[in-house]
Amino acid sequence: MSTAYSATAVAEKNRPMSKEERKVILGSSLGTVFEWYDFYLYGSLAGLIGTHFFSQYPEGTRNIFALLTFAAGFIVRPFGAIFFGRIGDLVGRKYTFLVTILIMGASTFIVGLLPGSDTIGILAPILLIVLRCLQGLALGGEYGGAATYVAEHAPNGRRGFYTSFIQITATAGLFLSLLVILGTRTWVGEAEFAAWGWRIPFLLSVVLLGISVWIRSTLNESPAFQKMKTEGTGSKAPLSEAFGQWKNAKWAILALLGLTMGQAVVWYTGQFYALFFLGSIAKVDGPTTNLLIAWSLLLGSGFFVFFGWLSDKVGRKPIILGGCLLAALTYFPLFKLLTAEANPALHQAQQTIPVTVLTDPATCSFQFNPVGTARFTQPCDIAKAALARASVKYSVEALPNNGAAAGTAVRIKDAAPIVATDPTFQQQLTAALTAAGYPAASNPTVVKMSGPFDIFREQPAVLIGVLTILVIYVTMVYGPIAAALVELFPTRIRYTSMSLPYHIGNGWFGGLLPATSLAMVAQTGDTYYGLWYPVVIALVTVVIGAIFIPETKDRDIFAAEESGTNVRA
Repeated sequence: MSTAYSATAVAEKNRPMSKEERKVILGSSLGTVFEWYDFYLYGSLAGLIGTHFFSQYPEGTRNIFALLTFAAGFIVRPFGAIFFGRIGDLVGRKYTFLVTILIMGASTFIVGLLPGSDTIGILAPILLIVLRCLQGLALGGEYGGAATYVAEHAPNGRRGFYTSFIQITATAGLFLSLLVILGTRTWVGEAEFAAWGWRIPFLLSVVLLGISVWIRSTLNESPAFQKMKTEGTGSKAPLSEAFGQWKNAKWAILALLGLTMGQAVVWYTGQFYALFFLGSIAKVDGPTTNLLIAWSLLLGSGFFVFFGWLSDKVGRKPIILGGCLLAALTYFPLFKLLTAEANPALHQAQQTIPVTVLTDPATCSFQFNPVGTARFTQPCDIAKAALARASVKYSVEALPNNGAAAGTAVRIKDAAPIVATDPTFQQQLTAALTAAGYPAASNPTVVKMSGPFDIFREQPAVLIGVLTILVIYVTMVYGPIAAALVELFPTRIRYTSMSLPYHIGNGWFGGLLPATSLAMVAQTGDTYYGLWYPVVIALVTVVIGAIFIPETKDRDIFAAEESGTNVRA
C-alpha cells in the first residue's frame, strides 16, 4: 500500500459525515423503520388476530395457527430475497426498495380492512396468509437493498458505524408499533380495541407509506452501482453467479451458518420471544408487557450504533460471535429471573407443585405444524396443551401395561387423576390447579404497570433491567451484521448474495422460533425448554463463525472491484 493511498484512506476514515451521506442514512433508515413497523404489527397483535381470523378452532390450536401465520411471512422471505436481490443487482438499489415498500405498505393497510372469519368464513384466514406472504416477500427484498445502499455510500473504515443506523431500524419499528398499539388501547379502551380498535395501527400505515415513498424518491442511486453500470462490469445473471458457482455459493452458506443463523435466534429471543414469554407463559397483561418491552428497547437501542462503531475498531467477528456466546450462556438464568419477578406465585408453584401426565408416550404428538393443517386431538395432546397454556411445569409418566390413549390423565400432587377424555376436563383441571396452589387469573403478585412511568418499583425495574440485557445481546449480534455481510460479496452480486443468507437465517431460524419453542414447551412440560432452540443454534454459529468466517473490517470493497479481484481474496 502506497504512502499516498494510506494518507487518503486515513483522511477518508476520519472526515465528518457529509450532508449527502446523512440524507442517505436517514432516508434508508426511516423507510426501513416503517417497513418493520408494518411487519411487526402482526407479531404484537397475533393473539387478537387469531381470535378474529381463526375463530373456528379451539383456543390452543388458534394460538398456534396465529403464530404460524406470523411465521409464514418469515418463511417466504428468502424467496423475496432471491427475487428482489436479482432485480437490485440488475436494475439498481434505489428503485428496488421503492417497490418493496409499496408492496409492504399496501398489504398492511389491507389487513386493517380484511373481514374476519365470522363474516367471510375460511376465506378470511386464506387472505390473511396471502397478505402475510406478500409482506414477507417485500421484506425479503427490503433489508438487502437498504443495507447495500448505505454500505456503498460509506467510506472504508466506517461501514460498521454507517450501517448500524439501518440495524437500529428493526428495533425502532417494533418500538413504534408498540407505542401506536398502546396509544390506541388507551384511546378506545380494551374492549373496543379487542373488537375493532386493533385495526387502527394497520390502517395508519398508509400515512407512513406515503412518507417513506416520498423520502426514498429523493435519493440517488449508490455510487458503487452507478460506477459498475457505467463501466459495464455488472452481472448479467446474478442468481447463477451468486449461487451456481461454488466459489461464491460457499460464502453464502458460511454466512448463514457462521453469522446470520445465530444472530437471528438471539435477535428473536431477545425481543419477540421475550414478548411472547411474558404474555403467554408468565401471564403478564398485554399493556404491561408492551410497556416493559418498550422501555428495554428505549434503553438498549443506542447500543446498535455503539457496536457498529466498535466493529470498525475491533472487528465484526468478536462482537457478533461474542453476543451469541453470552446469550447462550445466560438465557436460562435470565428467563427464570423474568418469571420469578413477573409472576412470583406462578414461579413458586412451578417449583413446588408436582404435576404428572399419565399416558402412553407413543400417543403424544410434537405439537408443531409449519403448514397449519394438523389438529392435535389425542388425549395426551389435549392434556399437554392445556397444561402448557396454564404455564404448568409437568412430567410424563408411562401408564403401566396400558397403551390406550384414552387412559391419559393428569395427576396433581397426590390427588385423584383427572381423565383427559372427560367432557369437563378443562374445568376440573383449572379448579384442581387452583386448589393445589397454582395462581388464579386474578393473581395479585403478577407485575402490573399503572402507566408508562410506573418503573420505580422493584418488579418493573428488575424486569426492565433483564429485558435490557437481552436487547444488548441483540445489539451485539445485529449492529455489525450488515457491514459483515456486505464485505463478504462483490458489488456485481452483493444485493443477491447477502440477502439470501440473511433472510434464511432471520426468516426461517428466527421466524419459526416462537412456534418451535412453544411446541418444545408443550412436549416436555418445562416452560424453559424452548430456550434450547436458540442456545444450541447460537453455539453452532460461534463454532462455525470462529473457524471459517474471515474478519472483513479492513476490506476496501471499491479497490477490490476496481482491481477485478474477488472481494474475499
